[in-house]
Amino acid sequence: MSDQNDVKQRYREFLDLMPLMLELAGLPKSEHGKYYTSDQIEARALSLKAAYKVARQVVRESIKS
Repeated sequence: MSDQNDVKQRYREFLDLMPLMLELAGLPKSEHGKYYTSDQIEARALSLKAAYKVARQVVRESIKS
């Protein structure tokens, strides 16, 4: 049961960080009718992962202060 609670807590943390993460990543929205290639999607995913790590660190440092 605690594994399920851990997953829920991590999911909630991810959702809470989403707005900051998206701002930090600075990714443009696609133009209407244009689609990203698989390489572009992978690059965007890497940007989001890096932004998530930074957003998480910023929040943790802010809470400590």
